[in-house]
Amino acid sequence: MTEQQQVSDDGVMTRIGQATMLLHGGDREEARNRFGDLWAQIGPDGEPLHRCTLAHYMADAQDDPDVELAWDLRALLAAEEIGEERLAEHGSAVALRALYPSLHLNLAADYLKLQRPDAARVHLDRARTASDALDDDGYGNGVRAAIERLEVRLRAR
Repeated sequence: MTEQQQVSDDGVMTRIGQATMLLHGGDREEARNRFGDLWAQIGPDGEPLHRCTLAHYMADAQDDPDVELAWDLRALLAAEEIGEERLAEHGSAVALRALYPSLHLNLAADYLKLQRPDAARVHLDRARTASDALDDDGYGNGVRAAIERLEVRLRAR
């Protein structure tokens, strides 16, 4: 990776992080606007790592469950396009494997909101299987707990 690409990567990831802070701070509309501007810049054929990260957070900023599902699907598709050499450049191979449980968990939750329990079950099972890649830390334990909570909700339907 050239120094120019590294600076560009850092700038995009920084901007995604800034919009995510707005989202987590409760300013969903401004976060959506910034994510939308970034998506226009990156484009649907842009760097898969950027698209995955951006789509993952853009989904969380949506009010419409159908739109949220579309963004979560974009995140998963982009994650599947990221090559091992690209991950090595970022030192992100482990981080991406740890993201898969969350990506599938989000899809399971989307499908449950949309009254599609069979599709929700498929992604919940994938989230559970992928959770083997999670560390025994706050993030890993939080994702595993969310998988269990969604399992309870799915069984209750």
